[in-house]
This record gives sequence, structure tokens and C-alpha cells, in this order.
Amino acid sequence: MAVPSFLARERTVAGPGYSRWLVPPAALAVHLCIGQVYATSVYKSALVEHFDSTLTAVGVIFSVAIVMLGLSAALFGTWVDRNGPRAAMFVSACFWVAGFLVAALGIATNQLWLVYVGYGGIGGIGLGIGYISPVSTLIKWFPDRPGLATGMAIMGFGGGALVASPLSGRLMSFYDSGYDSGDSSSVPSGDAVMMLFLTFAAVYLVFMMFGAFTVRVPPDGWKPEGWDPSTVRSKSMVTTASVSANNAVRTPQFWLLWTVLFCNVTAGIGILEQAQPMIQDFFRENGESSVAAAAAGGFVGLLSIANMGGRFAWSSTSDVIGRKPIYMVYLGVGLVCYVLLATIGPSSTVLFVLFAAVIISFYGGGFATIPAYLRDLFGTYQVGAIHGRLLTAWSAAGVAGPLIVNGFLDARGEPGNLVAADYRPALFTMVALLAVGLVANLLVRPVAERFHEPSSRPGSPEREESHA
Repeated sequence: MAVPSFLARERTVAGPGYSRWLVPPAALAVHLCIGQVYATSVYKSALVEHFDSTLTAVGVIFSVAIVMLGLSAALFGTWVDRNGPRAAMFVSACFWVAGFLVAALGIATNQLWLVYVGYGGIGGIGLGIGYISPVSTLIKWFPDRPGLATGMAIMGFGGGALVASPLSGRLMSFYDSGYDSGDSSSVPSGDAVMMLFLTFAAVYLVFMMFGAFTVRVPPDGWKPEGWDPSTVRSKSMVTTASVSANNAVRTPQFWLLWTVLFCNVTAGIGILEQAQPMIQDFFRENGESSVAAAAAGGFVGLLSIANMGGRFAWSSTSDVIGRKPIYMVYLGVGLVCYVLLATIGPSSTVLFVLFAAVIISFYGGGFATIPAYLRDLFGTYQVGAIHGRLLTAWSAAGVAGPLIVNGFLDARGEPGNLVAADYRPALFTMVALLAVGLVANLLVRPVAERFHEPSSRPGSPEREESHA
């Protein structure tokens, strides 16, 4: 699929003296916008009431968006690598904004299926293309620190709810004078959510276009000043060879990492999608929660900080200790935190928030580290396309996580009457998933040479010439 000349990759090549540190802000501008998807729990109850539906049915909106994220990332990964980040960010903005507009129409006409199509389907395509748009570019700008580079951009996706969550509450209060965010029983109207979506469409269009038209790609042969590529060869689990996207999916390493990402994401996404009502339910007695809606909204924001901080801090740590060891932390320590959240979390809001924040920091760290893990195993040749295909694990997790949590909760009672014990079956299911992911990560080994591109195999004439 050809792109207009003003979006062409060759129009985005950086000139002499361009600083690579200008690229992360462009990536952040896009990721902070599409990261709004993590704030859906703020208006989830409003949509349940507006459509006279259930938590599971409304939760499908989020699941469809995540499914489309993974599918579009997989389908358009090679297109993004070929055409560059500007074209990808531009297309992402168009789909993401159109998704809000169609979803707003669905709320206005009381057609839930239009919200599925708009926010879930159309917006989900924008999510997927936007999510992978800066990844391969950042890895090429920062070959010396790939974990730091991807963490800088992808932390924006985790931090999107940090902005969107409190902003949503204030805007819905503005659009619905009867809504009181400080009252745990107060629910905004559907019309307020519709206006919120229209507002987001306008604001996000501006910021995403800023990112699209400021991003640049490095010229051929560029490398950081003072960086010696030969140092990469001395690290275990890191290859200097190249593996194509088509070959990557034939390796056991790809599917082991697929399993790792699926398990880590499923475990975290269930909490994020249900975050605001969850903290209120954990501390509910006699039908009344001791946690106000405003405080619950603040909890969503705090999780966003943990998600964002984890993406930067843990992925940067992986540059020092390695990708495989850091995933042992995400999955192993995360498993313990889930057990503690289910058992002693209800005894203290401080402990509950602490355990949840650690879990979500690992969830975010897993997302930010996976591109660097792929780069280590498969090289930089088509890492963006490989990353896109791996994100189908996110699609599967986007269905599994909310279905597990909402399915258990719908079976235990009505929203507003649930308590901590109602969440335990879902939380212990997540513990089992993390254990599976832990085993999968232990089995990861370097990719066999037969999967390498011929020109990157040791001893090949092309390789010897390229390193001369």
C-alpha cells in the first residue's frame, strides 16, 4: 500500500546534527494518546447503566480494542517497517480519532454494537498501528540501549490513563451537573460519556499529528558516537544475525515469548480493566464502600504511574541484567504479589494498593522489554514486524483477562454489591497463568542458526564484507 509523498519514509530521514533524543517525545505524543484505553474503567459503570447491560458485555468493548490492536499490529507490521513511523503515526491518528467519533454516535443512538465497532474495532486498529509505529525506529536510534529506548516510548502508553483518568472525571462532571465524582454511588450519564469521547477525538488528533510530523529515522549506516557494535557479541542471548518475520514465527523462541507475554498481560489486564470498581469492592461492608469514587479514580491514576514507571525502570534494568532474568522477576515476584493481594490485600488499603502497583509495574515492564528481547533473539532486520506478530498474544490476553475477571464477578453478584472474596477465584487463576509464563521463559534459548538470513550467518561472504 503506497503512501502520499509527504508521509514517505525518505522524507523523514534525519539530517546532520539531528539529536536522537528528539525522537522519544514524538513517540510519547502518540503513546500517551492511545494509552487512554487503560482508563476505560472510569466510565465503565456509566455505560453499563446507559445500555442497561452487564459488566461482561461492556467489558467486551475493551477486549475488542485489544484484539484489534494485536491483529492490526501483526498485519501491518511489515508495512510500518517499510514506510516508516510518520506514515504509521498518521494512519494511527486517523483510525483512533474515528473510533471515538463512531463510539460517540453509538452512545447517542443507544446502539452498543456501534461502540464495539467504533472504539473497539476502528479505534483498535489505530491502537495497533500506533503502538508499533516508533519501536523499530527507536531501536535503530538507540542500539546501545534498546531497553531504555523502548521503555521511553512505551511508558507513554502505560501513562495514558494517568492523564485520561482524572481528565475523564472532570470532563464528565462538567458535561453532567448531576454527577459527583466524590460520591461512590454517583454514576455519570451516557450523554456525558458521549461528550467525553468527542472531546478526546479533538484533543488526541492534535497531539498525534504533532508526533507524526516531528519523528525522524536515522540515515543508513548511522550509529551513536563512540559506540562499538562488536560489544553486542559479548553478551549472552544476544545475536548479531538477522531473522526475518516469516522465519521468526517458525522458531520455538517466538512461541515461548508469545506465551510469556500472554500470561503476563492476562494477569495485569484483568486488574486494569476493573481497577476503579475493584478497590471499592475490596473495601465494601454492608453495601457501602469506604473508598469514594474520587479516591478510586485516583487509584486508577496511581496504577497508571506504576504502569508507566515500570515500563521505563524495568526495561532500563534489563539492559544491565538481561531480558531473561528480568522476566523471571516479572513472573515470579508477580505471582507472589497476586497471592498476597488475594489473601492479605483486603486487610489494608495501603497493602492492597502496594501489591496492585507492583503487579502493574511488572505488567508495564513486560510490554516495554519485549521489543528488546525480540531484538536480542532475532536481530534488528524486521524486529518491528516480529513485534507486531507477537502482539497477537496481547489480543488473546485482551479477551482472556477481562473474561476471567468479569465472568467470575457476574457469577458472584451484581455490580455495587461485590466484596473482596468475590475476586479471589479470578486472582488465583492469574497466579496459575503466571506460573505457566515462568516456565516458558525458563525454556528460552538462542535462535538456531538455520533460521538466520543467509547474509547474516557466520562465515558468509556477505557478512564478512559487511563487517570489513
